[in-house]
Amino acid sequence: MLLVLQIIYFICIAGLVYAYLIYPFLMKFWTRNLKPPTEFFTEESEWPTVSVIMAAYNEGVVIEEKMNSLLQSDYPKDKLHVFVGSDCSVDRTNELMQSFADSNPSIHFYPFAKRRGKPGIVNELATDAIQKFGQGADHIFLLTDASVILEPSTLKKLVRHFKREKVVLVDSNMLNTGIKSKGISKSEKEYVNREVRLKNREGLLWGTMVGPFGGCYALRSDYYQEVPPKFLVDDFYIAFKALEKGGAAINDLEAICHESVPHDIGEEYRRKARISAGNYQNLETFAHLLKKPFSPLGFSFISHKVLKWLGPFFLIGSYICCGILAFYGNIMWYDLFIMQTVVLFGIPLLDFILQKVNIHLLLLRNITYFLVMNIALLEGFIKYINGIKNNVWEPPKRGE
Repeated sequence: MLLVLQIIYFICIAGLVYAYLIYPFLMKFWTRNLKPPTEFFTEESEWPTVSVIMAAYNEGVVIEEKMNSLLQSDYPKDKLHVFVGSDCSVDRTNELMQSFADSNPSIHFYPFAKRRGKPGIVNELATDAIQKFGQGADHIFLLTDASVILEPSTLKKLVRHFKREKVVLVDSNMLNTGIKSKGISKSEKEYVNREVRLKNREGLLWGTMVGPFGGCYALRSDYYQEVPPKFLVDDFYIAFKALEKGGAAINDLEAICHESVPHDIGEEYRRKARISAGNYQNLETFAHLLKKPFSPLGFSFISHKVLKWLGPFFLIGSYICCGILAFYGNIMWYDLFIMQTVVLFGIPLLDFILQKVNIHLLLLRNITYFLVMNIALLEGFIKYINGIKNNVWEPPKRGE
């Protein structure tokens, strides 16, 4: 029995170390000499039609800045169309969007009277855009969130890659704004930066970037797959359906957009728990890829996502096994159990106490952030196994 517990312990620790340290290192090593392809659209006549697809709910605080960032894009104006669906917003979103639509015929606004969730709205907008402009390589979707602000060149830098027929999805480089010492904004920024670079390397090496961030990415319209009802994470589902069709997904570090980063760990916890429930929906949907661990897509999926989604079970499993082994009197396991107890409980408590006296240590905050987000993953799993009742959402409160 003790040997079995030791094996389980080391499997759990190995899973965490591989997912968070070894796999990112391997991707960095394997892509060290690779350069991004430079086959782009250049002539004005080459650029395809772009339909911006955006669902919004109570985004009155950011919707004007968002729309202005789209309208100020350097993309050919006659080839840019904007489709916005309001999910029964009760703030100024509808009023502001109607004003934009009244003054610009390229803006198509849908003020839905009944809440239906982001995927449902995105499905309807995509269907309408296809009916208006067709479906194929000459029609690109920009799927984006109201809180994500584009630079004038962002859209062109995303779309330019579709010159290569193999490329069907291009993700942007998300830069966070409003960083403060208080709260979790620095930890969130570090996480996002690491994820962007890891996804960039996956795209560079194999064209298997494992899911865009969802806030701003471009997709060939003929690779759009309608998102099932009650799905919570539409961007991952859409991306993997495109990858399964044989398309390549990449990330462009020069396609920059901005989003205000969250400070409040409770607010971010709720958002991550909701996303986590959606992650397990996608794990069920794409579980067949687990049978192909040596294919580029299967290897990326397992290494980048699946092992992280199993993170809370690795943490719990290793702690329980270590505690039982320590109980049997082995000094090594006793020391390991004390160390894990300090990391899992002592560091978050110390970080909380130091915050109260306005002391903010990034290392402690990063460990707290990591642990809290794994608890959010566990809550998401519980929500998933209990059944997802609906997929309506609330926009998160973000830093100013």
